[in-house]
Amino acid sequence: MDKVLVTGGAGFIGSHFVKRILQADDVAQVTVLDALTYAGHTENLGEAFLYPKLTFIHGNIVDADLVDQLVQQHTSVVHFAAESHVDRSFFTAGTFLTTNVLGTQTLADAAMRHGVQRFVHVSTDEVYGPLLEGAATEDDPLRPTVPYAASKAASDLVALSYHRTYDVPVCVTRSSNNYGPYQHPEKIIPLFVTRLLRGQPVTLHDRGQHVRNWLHVEDNCAAIELVLRGGVPGEVYNIGGGTDLTGRDLTGELLRICGADWDAVTYVPDRRCNDLRYAMEWTKIADELGYKPTHDLESGLVETADWYRRNPDRWAPLARSPHAPMPAVHVAALRPERGYVH
Repeated sequence: MDKVLVTGGAGFIGSHFVKRILQADDVAQVTVLDALTYAGHTENLGEAFLYPKLTFIHGNIVDADLVDQLVQQHTSVVHFAAESHVDRSFFTAGTFLTTNVLGTQTLADAAMRHGVQRFVHVSTDEVYGPLLEGAATEDDPLRPTVPYAASKAASDLVALSYHRTYDVPVCVTRSSNNYGPYQHPEKIIPLFVTRLLRGQPVTLHDRGQHVRNWLHVEDNCAAIELVLRGGVPGEVYNIGGGTDLTGRDLTGELLRICGADWDAVTYVPDRRCNDLRYAMEWTKIADELGYKPTHDLESGLVETADWYRRNPDRWAPLARSPHAPMPAVHVAALRPERGYVH
């Protein structure tokens, strides 16, 4: 693979992937491109900056000149960068479309010009829309219901069109809900954990009957690496293998882990357009690339809650002011000789 460009590599899933791929002997250089918006923080990369082969670039994927310059210097692209929070997309749909669709097109355009060897576009199960029964395969139609999911579905189609039209070696991954350390506290698991740790109540939409599949972030990253190394260009790979839970069942697990009871839970009216159930088949990636998840939900949630318990300095400022970006600090001290570019 040689030189890998990771967009959104200071975000939750991206930072886990960067730490993983840096350990690969056949990877000579890893460059992270991240805009450091409210959910991207250099602190997520932490010890990764100790690797001499890591370079961090503070920039945006819609900056065509910067993207062109970076893609030209790399043999592979793994594209995580995206606006990703459903509730935010209700109010700033234009931002989601700009970043997720135009940003993907900008990257794919550069990949076409410079002949990258691999291009992995990271997406979500939400593009399939709600399924009351059964599970979506990679060949099923896309039926997104909210602006976030629609922007991701559009970006999937843009990426795949560059394979079909220009032979860019694009693969698309679609994963279920990820959880694990470093996730921004706007998402339900870190939100509930951090509130319960402070003795504060948590809220469930409607009666908590919505079903989601919960996949540990490290299992997702392992699958993305398999696709990067062996995925067939032009193909889509669903990444599942987590545990299906209703919101109420997930809340019960988190209450138990955090030592709280149901008195801490209040119910609120359902949010707009809250899809009842997502579900995907993931036999394709298992059969063709040997993917096998290794994290069980119970121990994964305990590990995750313990990380938030031990690291209040990482999430407390975000919980107090969720729209404020975390300043980029500590990088120069860790690696003063290279790697951090504004």
